Amino acid sequence: MFNHIMVPIDGSETSMTAVSKASALALAFGSRITLIHVIDNYPFIGVGADYALGQNEYLAAATTSANAALARGVAALAAEGLHSDQRVIDGHVVHEGITDTAHAIGADLIVMGSHGRSGIEKLLLGSVTQRVLQDAHMPVLVVKT
Repeated sequence: MFNHIMVPIDGSETSMTAVSKASALALAFGSRITLIHVIDNYPFIGVGADYALGQNEYLAAATTSANAALARGVAALAAEGLHSDQRVIDGHVVHEGITDTAHAIGADLIVMGSHGRSGIEKLLLGSVTQRVLQDAHMPVLVVKT
């Protein structure tokens, strides 16, 4: 039913729960899994010499964090006997990085976690999952913990 499952992960327990659900689906359907982590390359608004240094430090830390999250996902899948591809995606808008990558790699299912924010927290922080649900052109399985 699903040949290629993509799982965006951020290292949170919620995203690891999504990895677990994707693992069960991959085992049932013989699917490939691709894990992705989207890095916002332009989180700063500022000018001057300090900006460039701050950007470089941010990118180094973000890449380290992305690789750690992906390694954790790979290890969880390997424990189930599954192989996965991994990608760090550069994208200014996280939900666009997710949907664009899913389309580019030919995924036919996105499995992702939702932190379940509501009220003022959702208003201030937004919902990447909600935007993916709106923009994706393939099924999206949302895992809420």
